[in-house]
Amino acid sequence: MRLISRDELAVDPVDAARFLLGAHLEADSPEGRVRARIVEVEAYRGGDDPASHCYRGRTPRNEVMFGPAGHLYVYFVYGMHFCANVVALTDGVPGAVLLRAAEIIEGVDLARVRRPNARSDAELAKGPARLTGVLGLDRAHNGLNLTDPSSPVRLLLGERVPPEGVCVGPRVGVAVAVDIPWRFWVDGSKSVSAYRLGGKRGQVRDVPTISGPR
Repeated sequence: MRLISRDELAVDPVDAARFLLGAHLEADSPEGRVRARIVEVEAYRGGDDPASHCYRGRTPRNEVMFGPAGHLYVYFVYGMHFCANVVALTDGVPGAVLLRAAEIIEGVDLARVRRPNARSDAELAKGPARLTGVLGLDRAHNGLNLTDPSSPVRLLLGERVPPEGVCVGPRVGVAVAVDIPWRFWVDGSKSVSAYRLGGKRGQVRDVPTISGPR
């Protein structure tokens, strides 16, 4: 199993999102290592994507998204959770892939310690906040180079998911551009999070996933 290269991620975020399905995200810490197989992602572009953090330009918060591909963009949301993204495109052109869900394939015991309320192993990284929690990712990891073998967090190429095993649908819970089908997930994985309709505040509700494999 080899590291994913920067060149493989320096592409449109939609292509990078599909590429990352089945890849492994490996995080080392003093407590040990946790490795997860990515099973759900969302693509975000820059100035042409109103749901993106970069839609209104560069800020201290989104600076990493304007940098080279292959770096980790970690942000804090709702005053309580961290979310992790893989930067795509090229230096100066913003884009990223949100890591929404994963299956833990190494370090399950440590993942259970970090998320003791999970009802099953399939729920350990079922959702972006859970994923960062079990991998031990926080703001201190923002900007790490995931393609560097010396980095404490690395991206490895796993078994590719065939096109017929990939499902497509709108992104989860975004307030704008709610119908753009830039969410991709592995068909049949029990770790994929529930779809949550975006839109105006107060209109968010649970709905079934809207498409099958394509």
